[in-house]
Amino acid sequence: MAETLRVSLVQTKLAWQNPETNRAHFAELLQDLAGKTDLVVLPEMFTTGFMMAPETHAETYGGATFAWLQEQAAHLKAAICGSVATAIDGQYTNRFLFTTPDGEMQFYDKRHLFRMGDEVNHYRAGAERKIFYYQGWRILPQVCYDLRFPVFMRNRNDYDLAIVVANWPAVRRKPWRTLLQARAIENQSYVLGVNRVGTDGLGLAYSGDSLAVDFKGELLIDQPENAAFVQTTALDLNALKQFREQFPAWMDADGFSLD
Repeated sequence: MAETLRVSLVQTKLAWQNPETNRAHFAELLQDLAGKTDLVVLPEMFTTGFMMAPETHAETYGGATFAWLQEQAAHLKAAICGSVATAIDGQYTNRFLFTTPDGEMQFYDKRHLFRMGDEVNHYRAGAERKIFYYQGWRILPQVCYDLRFPVFMRNRNDYDLAIVVANWPAVRRKPWRTLLQARAIENQSYVLGVNRVGTDGLGLAYSGDSLAVDFKGELLIDQPENAAFVQTTALDLNALKQFREQFPAWMDADGFSLD
């Protein structure tokens, strides 16, 4: 068990629908992190940008990017995660992939598809809320639009860290920043939100605003908008547990179930 988890946020531009170029770019950005981090977080659809052409650009499970993630995790001696447009049984999912240094890969399929961007007509929604386990930490994976749905993200005393990977346009940067902090406060959890910068193939601009937020809503990582960066911070599991004991709001939470 790791009481301290070093996490690295990677915010950068993405080459539109060009997995090979994006993999090479991320490999260059990550090369100096080997042995210096425990977990690397990449954006949503980090090989293509948020695109609605999975018929021609989605990868089959176990394809080139999946192998690349395993190679990077082994090289870095750290877990690495992000989402990839994935082809499954003739359908397509926006799949969050979490790969550990030993090559194990866990996945979560985005539950809330962004209908305003036509995602509902190109991808299959995930059916299951998942928790990943890594170095003694319990991790809730989420993808972009999921952030707007607090019931789905509600902490049932089953996670310590939520990770939200995104392609969240600059025009809505205030909700992105506000909701990341709100989810951390209401769930008494660390939250990592990783977005992209630059302009995509549809002309949408992205300001980044990738954040690391602690369980009180305090910002551990916050860079100027539109800046590409790789930054690492440490999360303290003991501090989180002590805060939950001293301020046990979770004990008064309402019970619920998900359909």
